[in-house]
Amino acid sequence: MPLVPLASLPDDARVWVFAAGRALAPAEAEAVLGTVDAFLGVWAAHGHPLRSSRELRESRFLIIAVDEAAAGASGCSIDALVREIRSLEAQLGVTLTDHGPVVFREGGTIRRVPRDEFAALARDGRVTPDTLVFDNTISRLAALRGGGWELPASASWHGRAFF
Repeated sequence: MPLVPLASLPDDARVWVFAAGRALAPAEAEAVLGTVDAFLGVWAAHGHPLRSSRELRESRFLIIAVDEAAAGASGCSIDALVREIRSLEAQLGVTLTDHGPVVFREGGTIRRVPRDEFAALARDGRVTPDTLVFDNTISRLAALRGGGWELPASASWHGRAFF
């Protein structure tokens, strides 16, 4: 099934956010999108093509979305997606599937640090409840569109965990 623009998917489309351990160089970003496009072009669940989309933001956030009203992603199809992303990790030498670190804005820079380091930054006052964080645990496109992805730490799980 051909890819569709992210804007054409409904708010209840399922979303996965893969945060790269570092910003991707332009050639790496092109390689990621080419590989993902080829995968999504044939992605299916139990023989049913998945209407899907992808986007790369900030040269480091790979967003995959699927319209489950047309056909829902199954455990096997999700496993296949994760295998494809892990293959990209190996090819590029960059982490994409580790959801443990906290990703946040510090000035104009996006930082990715282990949770214990973010906790230390919070204790030291170097990050605050107003620090913009990326909640890569979102699961619906509505959150991405409605401000539930990049938001102040106080408005996400980060606020409960670190402040």
